[in-house]
Amino acid sequence: MVERILVVEDEARIASLISRTLRLEGYQVEVAPNGETALEKAISNPADLIVLDVMLPDIDGLEVCRQLRMAGCDEPVLMLTAKDAISDRVAGLDAGADDYLVKPFAFDELLARVRALLRRAAPPDVSAPLQFADLELDPTTRQARRGEREIELTAKEYDVLELFMHHPRQVLTRDIIYDRIWGYDFGGESNIIEVYVRYLRAKLEAGDEPRLIYTLRGVGYVLREE
Repeated sequence: MVERILVVEDEARIASLISRTLRLEGYQVEVAPNGETALEKAISNPADLIVLDVMLPDIDGLEVCRQLRMAGCDEPVLMLTAKDAISDRVAGLDAGADDYLVKPFAFDELLARVRALLRRAAPPDVSAPLQFADLELDPTTRQARRGEREIELTAKEYDVLELFMHHPRQVLTRDIIYDRIWGYDFGGESNIIEVYVRYLRAKLEAGDEPRLIYTLRGVGYVLREE
């Protein structure tokens, strides 16, 4: 399931940059420009994580966080602030925030904090099989099955397929796949992703089953049913 993130930021340019960065990483993003809207959205349709600016035009981020916790909302909150004093950090954490990031920040650090908070908040059962159409992936045994047919995968093939299975029907760019599977050690001209997608297609379609991994030329790849 794709994680949903609520970004609470009144500066349109910053909200747009944060949203775009998160969407490129595969998250669903909703934006609230002020504290009142944030409370309405967070309570009526809880997200998996909230990125919350402290300085808002109506209700400040500290009060938004306090009210969320009082309302029983327990999703992780990453608080953004321009203030770097220890007392300001303490105030944010005391209000119920889970982490604190000082502006200006590097987007790589923002993404790392988001991933860490989502991992911490993830349900404890990470061994449940992943299912899409007639394809099943078992994280415990690292085995794949297409209907009744077992599929033998190498370690890296499994990693690539697992990434697709965690983000069904969602376009994964080459950069996202490089980052999640190989890190930044491979150059942008490497065809390693194409090679592994070709390997996976050959194994997933060996029984003449319909294709599940599609190429969007110039964009990336997507796991979907035709």
